[in-house]
Amino acid sequence: MTIAAFNEFTSREKLAERLTEDIAFQLNREIDREGRASLAVSGGSTPGLLFDALSKTPLNWERVLLTLVDERDVPPDHGRSNERMVRERLLRNYAAPARFISIRDNEETSELPHRFAAVVLGMGTDGHTASWFTGGDTLALAVNPNAGRLVMTLTAPGVEEMRHTLTMPSIANARFLALHIEGIEKRNALVDATDQGDADTMPVRHIIRNDDAQMHVYWAE
Repeated sequence: MTIAAFNEFTSREKLAERLTEDIAFQLNREIDREGRASLAVSGGSTPGLLFDALSKTPLNWERVLLTLVDERDVPPDHGRSNERMVRERLLRNYAAPARFISIRDNEETSELPHRFAAVVLGMGTDGHTASWFTGGDTLALAVNPNAGRLVMTLTAPGVEEMRHTLTMPSIANARFLALHIEGIEKRNALVDATDQGDADTMPVRHIIRNDDAQMHVYWAE
């Protein structure tokens, strides 16, 4: 198992504060070392407080490349677009100068790094992470540690739109990998995911079982 740490917080606000500090530390260290840094974040409703806190964190954001772990195949101004939330909640205040790259754009995705400074995953109560869904048409390739692509598309039963998602190498090779989950249902799902069941039935297991992916869990009820 490659859960490096389980960080539990008494409130979602305290979780956002601590995770913001840890991400900022990683970005600053990468900027000092390489002159730039890259961050991939997840969408949905969970990271809203995290985005707010990150946007108010002073660092050299003009040297940060920002992208999404996954995205729905909808226009960026659509109500279900993860990019829309990132632009409304993260790319403002101090973080406004960061460069955003859409994983829906094949030309832009060619500029993504082969190793992110930080990746922040989410997880559904069904055990999916990124847009790795059970029954996905390209799930086997997306979770392959030797996948030759950093980004790919996936469709799955019950999933409304086609998804664009980072593949296993993009996620597992991150210098800092966080799983941000909230609520008792997701904690219970993560506990279930640490058993020996079929990885494809709870795709987060592919990360948990990857020896290269040292995942830090951040949870608040």
